[in-house]
Amino acid sequence: MDQLVKSPVSPYSVFTRSEWAKLRADTPMTLTAAELDRLRALNDPVSLTDVEEIYLPLSRLLSLYVAATQGLHRATQRFLGTSQGKVPYLIGVAGSVAVGKSTTARVLRQLLTRWPNTPKVDLITTDGFLFPNAFLREHGLMERKGFPESYDTQRLLRFLADIKAGQGKVTAPVYSHLVYDVVPGEIVTVDQPDILIVEGLNVLQPARLPRDGKAIPFTSDFFDFAIYLDAEVALLRRWYVERFMTLRETAFRNPLSFFRKYADLTEAEALETALGLWSRINQPNLIENILPTRPRADLILRKGDSHDIEQVSLRKL
Repeated sequence: MDQLVKSPVSPYSVFTRSEWAKLRADTPMTLTAAELDRLRALNDPVSLTDVEEIYLPLSRLLSLYVAATQGLHRATQRFLGTSQGKVPYLIGVAGSVAVGKSTTARVLRQLLTRWPNTPKVDLITTDGFLFPNAFLREHGLMERKGFPESYDTQRLLRFLADIKAGQGKVTAPVYSHLVYDVVPGEIVTVDQPDILIVEGLNVLQPARLPRDGKAIPFTSDFFDFAIYLDAEVALLRRWYVERFMTLRETAFRNPLSFFRKYADLTEAEALETALGLWSRINQPNLIENILPTRPRADLILRKGDSHDIEQVSLRKL
């Protein structure tokens, strides 16, 4: 972890895994091994021990934050003399490709759903807000897929603004990892959840500062709490390559897969391809766009060699 987090003037309180695990208190375990198997993403070996030591304390903290925020909204409404409906609590989950964002988001959703004050928890990924491949090809952006410019930012902002305004039945586009594209005409509907988890590569990226003083909103402006999954670049590179090699033997063999061409590569060719994709696309995006957003997170989960979360950094209030 860089010196900012370790510094005496750091905005974070830093916990070892064992220190953080004690903060679970008496939070009950509500996930079974079978349920965790269904939530676990490819090549992300999260265990029930990880849930007990990392995610149960986090779900306890978030439950307290959500309850406090709901109380603040009620107090504000009394002050203003209004009766506005409930405002969803938004949680952002950011980090590199292959770091385990999907698993973290799914596990948190299941744990938070089982708290009595947050019965409705929805999850959405920002993949659906990528421009369609046809648009990316037309504008020379296929090799920039996942970079900020490859997203329909205005559509994503409208979606989040509508959610935060308490609107019902807000729709978002759907992305297929099989065909590696937005699915035409397919949508997912989010209808006034208590909590919405938004997972994506660049969800914490700030807007550029305006020269004229006018507000330029960005995704992170709508979040009540933001989580960043962190790991050394060398580990992320290894995990990405391992996942690619596994997909080569599984999902890539589907005739409908966008990556079907990679299934017939030799092992050496597949390894070279994976390393090339990482060095040309994923690592530059990480270094230029994703990693710089880490200091904007309220919570940083730092992973070690075996995907275990070794350190937790919580922003001081």
